Amino acid sequence: MIHLLDHQGNNVRNKELQAHTVAVNQISIDQNGDFIASCSDDGKVFIYGLYSIENNHNMVIGRLVKSIAIDPNYYKSGSGRRFITGDERLVLHEKTFLSRLKSTVLYEAEGGVQNIKWNGQFVAWASDIGVRVYDINARCSLGLIKWNRNPDALPEYYRCNLCWKNSTTLLVGWVDTVRICMIRKRSLAELANRELPEFVVEPVSTFTAEFYICGIGPLDNHLVLLGYVKEPDLDGKAQRPQLYVVEPRTEDYVEICTDSLSLRGYQEYKCNDYHLECLIEENRFFIVSPKDVVVASPYDADDRVQWLIEHGKYEAAMEAVTQFEGRDLKRHTLLQVGRAYLDHLLFEQKFDEAGKLCLKILGKDKRRWEEEVFKFARLQQLRAVSRYLPRGDNALEPHIYEMVLYEYLKMEPQGFLNLVKEWSPTLYNVPAVVNAVLEHLIVNDSDKTLLLEALAILYSHEKKYDKAFAMYLKLRHKDVFQLIHKHNLFGAIHDMIEDLMDLDVDQAISMFLEKERIPSEVVVTRLKNNQYYLYLYLDALDKRDVRESGRKYHGLLVQLYADFSRDKLLPFLRRSDQYPIQQALDICQQRCFYPEMVYLLGRIGNTKEALVLITQELSDIEQAIAFCKEHDDMELWEDLIQYSLNKPDFITFLLQKIGTYVDPRILVKRIESGLKIPGLQNSLVKMMQDYNLQVSVQEGCKKILVSDYFNLHEKLVSMQQRGIAIDDEQICGACHRKIIVKDLSHASNVVLFYCKHSFHEECLPTLDIDVGNCVICNSSKREAFGHVSSPSCK
Repeated sequence: MIHLLDHQGNNVRNKELQAHTVAVNQISIDQNGDFIASCSDDGKVFIYGLYSIENNHNMVIGRLVKSIAIDPNYYKSGSGRRFITGDERLVLHEKTFLSRLKSTVLYEAEGGVQNIKWNGQFVAWASDIGVRVYDINARCSLGLIKWNRNPDALPEYYRCNLCWKNSTTLLVGWVDTVRICMIRKRSLAELANRELPEFVVEPVSTFTAEFYICGIGPLDNHLVLLGYVKEPDLDGKAQRPQLYVVEPRTEDYVEICTDSLSLRGYQEYKCNDYHLECLIEENRFFIVSPKDVVVASPYDADDRVQWLIEHGKYEAAMEAVTQFEGRDLKRHTLLQVGRAYLDHLLFEQKFDEAGKLCLKILGKDKRRWEEEVFKFARLQQLRAVSRYLPRGDNALEPHIYEMVLYEYLKMEPQGFLNLVKEWSPTLYNVPAVVNAVLEHLIVNDSDKTLLLEALAILYSHEKKYDKAFAMYLKLRHKDVFQLIHKHNLFGAIHDMIEDLMDLDVDQAISMFLEKERIPSEVVVTRLKNNQYYLYLYLDALDKRDVRESGRKYHGLLVQLYADFSRDKLLPFLRRSDQYPIQQALDICQQRCFYPEMVYLLGRIGNTKEALVLITQELSDIEQAIAFCKEHDDMELWEDLIQYSLNKPDFITFLLQKIGTYVDPRILVKRIESGLKIPGLQNSLVKMMQDYNLQVSVQEGCKKILVSDYFNLHEKLVSMQQRGIAIDDEQICGACHRKIIVKDLSHASNVVLFYCKHSFHEECLPTLDIDVGNCVICNSSKREAFGHVSSPSCK
């Protein structure tokens, strides 16, 4: 029975071929896969077309047919529809005229033909003594490749395995020996003197393996060998067959890799029970045993990924897919492996890793995002994937984000608040989320502060700013300032000015002063019942706004500085002139602010009273002297001296300080005889030094003035004696003719003024004016000349 299988190993229905009555010895298929040839010990040869019956054959040869090979081009018309059979002879069968079959004996075999392989014009076949290659075109043998005979393993008891790697390379595996043969064309020199075939077969590599060879095939530059272990196991049974990949050398080989094959009943099988066939173009190998057919192929990228997945090495599988995708992978994609990994992580409850993986594998595919998000939702682990959800142009449906928010609302209020702050309100239905928060607050008031803050943000998204304000102020949360700036709500906060000051004084004042968005009159009116806040605001306003709009509150600032920051009061009084002085003086008098009173009394001219405050209330002789210096009033000095006459310490200080400002004799004459003055001698010496210094300075100044006067006078005379240049283009200011002429008969004396105006001497009397002044620059004569002249220059 011949069975036809598909690529998955399934029987093709109605394709079993009952071609022989006993076991099939060999099957051969043409190059196109259209025709199958088989032979058997029943003496029959069977040719079957899968798609046509025109060239089918069912021949009875009458001998034990051990091998068969169909022409690779059998499917082609005009090919002769040839096939070769092997029994004790090698026989070629081909169609001739009138479609009759002609049989031609190509060779008498030594012990029978065991195996035949046909490739192009060459046919390789094996007998009991060796392998021959036959040239179909030349109808001659290219020679015999003899096989060594080992008494322990005679060749006739082992199948000779033949395989054409290409049109000129033959692979032979027999018993435990491998031989690679090359067919080359003889040179002209070789063919010249002898009758030799055109081609010759030469072994290029021969080596002995440690196992019996059941099959051979090429794999790029390597060989694939199906091996049968020579030694049985401890129970005397056959061991598992081995599949070897080796690199052939001239006389040995290097083993690349080995796989043990698990085939049913292998313990009972012999070497000849196994076969190895290959599809060279696909690097695919078929291992055939009495009960199994195994398909083997090189380990590719897909195999590696599949192995990693099956062994739970998903991260390595992801790396492999990333490395190979689009190049070597055919069965796996990043998405497929990623989703399998995602399911594994969810099963292992590694939710954070699963959420991060979504971002890597799902990209911008909305449908797949939604499918995977529902997996997290079923496990109540939407929080793990929330930070990776797409936003912006690739946003998902609103209900996805709402599901995430609801889960946070119930399980992690802080995370809910963070998402409300982070996510754009366009991602979800804001009113629906607001309702969910309100319903949650009704049944659960824990974490109320967090949820109210989130509610304030949601209200601002809905443009319900009054509710948002109320929430922030209730929470005393400083984000209210950000809300005001973000939505330009300065006009809506006039009634909340004091509340904002309660919340954050610095931010509130900074906002009130920002680009005059809130008029100062409004702020002052709203803060009139809170003097301290009013002081803070006006103080900041005064520092920032030096224009008239800020100065109008200086009168109020005097009162506020007196109440809350006296150290700022006196500097303020000194630099400002926009407050009522009498009102300021009354405020200072009520609080006995003597330094401020002294300054204000000095401003209104009441210097005597100010000096009394300094000397009597403050008892500060230094300030008194400084006050007298500032106002430079002799009467003040007289009053200070008079007040100090009964205070020896004051007298000492005055003697040391006033020598450069007033005549010290005034003080000395008024000192009572016998009054003990500490440090009098030193004070007098200091006073005289200061007085002499003053006199010396005055004399020096006088000398400098006199010297400067004479120097400047000399300079003036020198300048007036200098000549004045006149050029050829200069004209008379009266007749408007040139001053300098080449014709001396028309020459005239010239009068030149220091203002650079010039006249002919005879032109001046005609003007009937004072020739001592320039008539152009003289303002009394401007109209006579019709000029708008510069100021008079004499």
